[in-house]
Amino acid sequence: MRNKILWSDETKIELFGLNAKRHVWRKPGTIPMVKHGCGSIMRWRCNSAAGTGRLVRIQEKMNGAKYREILDENLLESAQDLRLGRRFTFQQDYSPKHTAKTTQEWIRDKSLNVLEWPSQSPDLIEHLWRDQKIT
Repeated sequence: MRNKILWSDETKIELFGLNAKRHVWRKPGTIPMVKHGCGSIMRWRCNSAAGTGRLVRIQEKMNGAKYREILDENLLESAQDLRLGRRFTFQQDYSPKHTAKTTQEWIRDKSLNVLEWPSQSPDLIEHLWRDQKIT
């Protein structure tokens, strides 16, 4: 069963910035300055034991409608690309856009098996995002 699970998540990646701690040496008395925010990008992706599925850049506000659009355009295709078959198990966290009634209807309409995931549980995929953020 573990080989047929497709994990999904989204994250914000800071450009030039705060995803990891950085240590710098400054002369005593130097005042650190931040001139402006350098921006960020939002990404959605899915992963399985077979590999990484599609990686999607999210350019507008991430809400339930945008999340369903991403799933509709990428989830089943990723499962197919990863050769998971039609009976894979889908896992997502309990973000409000994931638990929205219309998102749940989309999942039911596609007859997806969903792995129950306790709220406030760490996501496996967060470790994968961390690796991408610090490289």
